[in-house]
Amino acid sequence: MFRPGLALLSTAIAAPLLAQTAGSDVPRATYIQVQDREFAKMDADKDGQVTRAESEAFLRAAAVAQAGQRARAAFSELDSDRNGQLSFVEFAKIQRPATAVNGQPFVTQFDANKDGRVSLVEHRAGKLRSFDGIDADKDGIVTIAEMRAAGVIK
Repeated sequence: MFRPGLALLSTAIAAPLLAQTAGSDVPRATYIQVQDREFAKMDADKDGQVTRAESEAFLRAAAVAQAGQRARAAFSELDSDRNGQLSFVEFAKIQRPATAVNGQPFVTQFDANKDGRVSLVEHRAGKLRSFDGIDADKDGIVTIAEMRAAGVIK
């Protein structure tokens, strides 16, 4: 069953899907290919299982990448004189909240056999349940309208 309260497509995982599909309709086969690639990125030791530690490392790396993007955008915004440097006054405007990561929700969401690890099969089954929950007309393609209706995108 599709539950919007769970992170259907977290920012770390939705971005590749949206980037690879250029904001267009997503066939089920394309969806699972993208999700399988994302699972492979999380499976650091390539044993076909994602542990809490691996999901936390993946989320931490994604958070670092996002923080880097935000930092570049913030620098550009703060560099009011556009000289490529921040003065003390410009720099003092920066505020950075700490980003905490917790891989347990990922493991809890997908670990069907409750062994503390997520296999590719468990991950795929969970993702396909989510896909099927979004695919309102059950035609095997998730449209932009269906993604909006499910709250995946705005």
